[in-house]
Amino acid sequence: MNIEKEFTTIYNTYAPQVYRLCLGYASGNIDLAKEWQQETFIKVWKHRKTFKGNAAVGTWIYRIAINTCLADLRKIKKKSTVDVTVLASDAMEPELRDEEDQIAKMYHCIDQLTENNKALILMELEGMPQATIATTVGIAHGSIRTRLSRIRKALLNCITHEKR
Repeated sequence: MNIEKEFTTIYNTYAPQVYRLCLGYASGNIDLAKEWQQETFIKVWKHRKTFKGNAAVGTWIYRIAINTCLADLRKIKKKSTVDVTVLASDAMEPELRDEEDQIAKMYHCIDQLTENNKALILMELEGMPQATIATTVGIAHGSIRTRLSRIRKALLNCITHEKR
């Protein structure tokens, strides 16, 4: 398989997950998430020869995505937020507005987490196995399990008590 076809296969496999991971870091800002997704795959392409295969290619790509998002957040020093007033506009159906409000609330609560905890929960929400998360961030699997449990409890508390 030539390198372009291989890259296309990798892109098609991981782009949706990388986008959702970036969307979490972008607090629901779709344009920013797409920008970070694109930047991630540019870096994957540029550094494809440095991938040693010590970890799964997905783990390598997620680490690049996390680093891309965090580096940009540090540069702009201002996180994007979901505009709840736009999401809850009167033009929307009540059921959709409620769902959008819940999503906005979830992003708001995730946005309150530390950078490390945010990375962990976004990978878990993406359905990444805890062992892969542990490898990606370089933390023992047992520690990941404990931290994720604490993060989920904090998010549940934030969402149910509507801290905004």
